Amino acid sequence: MSGLQIKELIEAGVHFGHRSSRWHPAMAPYIHQKHNKNHVIDLRQTVRGIVRAKHFLEHIVEAGHDVVFVGTKSQAREVVREQSGRCGMHFCVHRWLGGTLTNYQTIRSRLRRLEELEKDLADESVVRTKKEISKMERERRKIFRNLEGVRNMNRLPGALIAVDIRRDEIAVREARGLNIPIISIVDTDCDPNLVDLPIPGNDDAYRSIEVILSQLADSIIAGKDKLQARQQEEAAKKASDEESARKKETERTVSPEEARSKPYTPPQPAPGVDQSEEVKSKPKIVVTPDKKKES
Repeated sequence: MSGLQIKELIEAGVHFGHRSSRWHPAMAPYIHQKHNKNHVIDLRQTVRGIVRAKHFLEHIVEAGHDVVFVGTKSQAREVVREQSGRCGMHFCVHRWLGGTLTNYQTIRSRLRRLEELEKDLADESVVRTKKEISKMERERRKIFRNLEGVRNMNRLPGALIAVDIRRDEIAVREARGLNIPIISIVDTDCDPNLVDLPIPGNDDAYRSIEVILSQLADSIIAGKDKLQARQQEEAAKKASDEESARKKETERTVSPEEARSKPYTPPQPAPGVDQSEEVKSKPKIVVTPDKKKES
C-alpha cells in the first residue's frame, strides 16, 4: 500500500485494543494476541481493510457520489474536520441529529431557517432590540453547530465513514436502513458485522484516527481527479462532435451568393448515349446447345 507502512501504524498506536474483558466476540479474527489483559489488533487485517476501503471510495467518488465523515467524539473532531475539508466532503463533528439521512426534508427546512437568520442578522437596515438579536444569534449558533458539515449536502451520500460505531450508533443505523455503505474504524469492543468495510484499529487515539482517515481522504481526492479528467474528456469529445457536425452542415448548405458565383456546369450525359449505333457495345448472346439424353 503506497504511502503507508506497518511501522507507521505501530508508531501511531493503531494496534492498541481495549481490555480483554470488554471485547466483542465477533472481533476474534482481527485480534493478534492478548498482552497484559489488553488485546492487540492484527495490523495485517488493518492494512487489508484500508486497502479495500480506499479502492471502494475511489470507485464511488469517480462515479460522482459524495461521502460524509462522522466523528462526534472529542478525539476525532479536529481530524474529521481537517480531512473532510481537505477532500471537499461533508462531515458531522457534533451531535448527530436523528433523521439527518432518513428525514432529510426536515433537515433542509432547518438549513433554510439558518439562511434566513444569517440574512436577517446581516441586514442592518432593520432596527432590533438586543434581546431579539441575542435570541436570533443563539438560534443561529445552535443550528450552525449541528448542521455545519451537511449544509451543502443536497442528496444522500454514496458512503458513510464513521470513527466510532458505538458513539455514532444513530448514524450507522440510518445508513444501514437506507443501504448506504459504511466504512468505519472498529475497535475490539465493536461489532464489525454492523459495518460493510471494517478497518480494525484504535478508535480512541488522535494519531491513529488521523493516519487512517488521511489514507481514506487521499483515495477520495484521487477519485475526484479521475472524475474531473473524465468529465473534461467527455466535454472535449462533445465539443469536437458538435464542431464536426457544424462543419458538415455548413458544407451542405450553400448561400444564394455562392450559388450565383459558381460557373454553370451542364450535366454530363450517361456513358454511351452520344455514341453511334455501331460504336455502342452490343450485348453478347451465348447460345449453348441443348444436350438431350439418348434414350
